[in-house]
Amino acid sequence: MTSLSPAEFQARIDRAREINAGVDAAKVVGAVARLFDLDPVPGLEDEFTYPALPTTERDRIFGGQVIAQAMMAAARTVEEGKRVHSLHAYFLRGGDETKPLHFRIHRDFDGRSFSNRRVVVRQDGKVIFNLTASFQIPAEGLSHQVPMPEGLLPPDKCWDFTDFIAADPDISDRHLAHMARRRPFEVRSFRPPASERATQHYQWFRVAAPIGDDPLVHTGFLAFASDMGLLSSAMLPHGVNFWSPGMVSTSLDHAMWFHGPVRVDEWFVFVMDSPWTGGDRGLCRGSIYRQDGTLIATAAQEGLVRYRPPV
Repeated sequence: MTSLSPAEFQARIDRAREINAGVDAAKVVGAVARLFDLDPVPGLEDEFTYPALPTTERDRIFGGQVIAQAMMAAARTVEEGKRVHSLHAYFLRGGDETKPLHFRIHRDFDGRSFSNRRVVVRQDGKVIFNLTASFQIPAEGLSHQVPMPEGLLPPDKCWDFTDFIAADPDISDRHLAHMARRRPFEVRSFRPPASERATQHYQWFRVAAPIGDDPLVHTGFLAFASDMGLLSSAMLPHGVNFWSPGMVSTSLDHAMWFHGPVRVDEWFVFVMDSPWTGGDRGLCRGSIYRQDGTLIATAAQEGLVRYRPPV
């Protein structure tokens, strides 16, 4: 690991903040909201497309995007009043943002209380992703939750994500320029030092610009955020991260359970940990709480974590 002098440290933070401030937050948040505006395929029921982008700097489509898009596509085929309560998904091939996406929804079940949908996402005629989602009419009944962990620092006491990445000397200037760009969420991070070999970290999120009051849109943004940083939990005890030389990582599957109403324009915290890593795979899980301690969602993910440090 390299180290930074105080002057180099400050210069990187200043540069990262400049990059971050270069794009209006409303523009970035609006771009995420537009992801949910899928186009119906003329003459075909339950099929939608999303257009290709003219250019991209990504190697593959961000997993949170296709999770949220597939969930929103499924929700469009469910009767009003039923809300998504769970989803389970597999990433099969890396998607390309410069090619259109095709969504095919299968209406597997519609009951009085529950509905179930499968979504198959294709590019170039090949399946790249599939998702199953379940929807339920809200009901009252037995209720309990695991309390929010004690001792979490509030958002204003955690690292701003832009400063957090700038402070890491192992992130190259090229990666810094990419990672410091404005995100759709304000993010505040807490990660214990590698020397502790800890398995838990957390991030506070709040959408960076207004998105209105549609509950489904708020749920879509939460699904989008659920893939931000979760897989890094598998690397935390080993003192490596996404940008460590020799690291290759990608999501393999993703599951999420929604426990109640969500508003992503208020601070929520994603408490993440990894119970196991092995065989080039890492298992990660996360609990998402409102600032008042209410558990609003749970997520789990397994990903490829292939680390071959250069000799």
